[in-house]
Amino acid sequence: MSDQTNRITQSIGFLLLPGFSLMSYASAAEPLRAANLLAGQALYDVRPISMGGTAVTSSSGAVIPCHRLEHSVVNTIFVCVGGNPVIHSSPGLFGALRQLSRNGARIGGISGGPYLLAAAGLLDGRDFTVHWEHAAAIMEAFPHLNPRQARFVLDGNRITCGGGVAPLDMMHALISERMGADFARRVSDWYLHTAVAEPAAPQRASAAERFGVNHAVLLNVLEKMEATIERPFDRSQMAIYAGVSKRHLDRLFSEHLSASYSETYRKFRLKHARRLLQQSPLSISEIAFATGFSSAAHLSSCYSKLFGRSPKRDRI
Repeated sequence: MSDQTNRITQSIGFLLLPGFSLMSYASAAEPLRAANLLAGQALYDVRPISMGGTAVTSSSGAVIPCHRLEHSVVNTIFVCVGGNPVIHSSPGLFGALRQLSRNGARIGGISGGPYLLAAAGLLDGRDFTVHWEHAAAIMEAFPHLNPRQARFVLDGNRITCGGGVAPLDMMHALISERMGADFARRVSDWYLHTAVAEPAAPQRASAAERFGVNHAVLLNVLEKMEATIERPFDRSQMAIYAGVSKRHLDRLFSEHLSASYSETYRKFRLKHARRLLQQSPLSISEIAFATGFSSAAHLSSCYSKLFGRSPKRDRI
């Protein structure tokens, strides 16, 4: 990159929607501020933006003053949203993002932001990622899309990131893209970010850490359960898949999880149903079908027993 290009200030907008994650926003915005300080010049003009130009409150209660979206001219804009992205869907938002794209801006999404990019039609035919909690909602609402479980994905003029602390890794890549690896390393060192992750690094802990078990066969079965929510395997199918007898399968669940095969599987499916209730526009009947229950009534009965409240009460 030429010195002349490096002197051009790039405008980076962060479209903040109510309930956005302050950690995700700070992890993306702060490296740009540090880059300006270390370079001794304004490499980046960082602009918090909202739909109406009013201040936006994060999930932690922090209030961020913002510029108005329709008055913003940016080189790159990141949509930052947590919670239930569906509630922020609007023709005005989608139209503004599509117009920015037509104007040549790079369009990005952080945490639940890629859901809104998908809803705006901006991820069709693109490689992308999203926070793992929102992946199910995207795949149910947009079956033609398949998000990757990566920390971040750069696909031309589309940039997506799982959120949390992953934007630190993403910004290292973007700063390196513009200013070189040595300068990007100086920025990361500023934040003690010494272990910069690769884009495809996992978003979640290993299965052994998440489930608290180390038995290879049981871990294989639990991962299969997570992957077959819509069409659950019965005990016989899973025993064949795992290469063990049904009795041995039952013993593994009893000894390592103090629960039965069916109880464990049902809990996976019900937790998945709760995510869909909170993060997708699907009806309860559609969610029942997507989580392997025979009917909305069956889902509601099992859901109430586990969570102590009806699915309707958990609809955000």
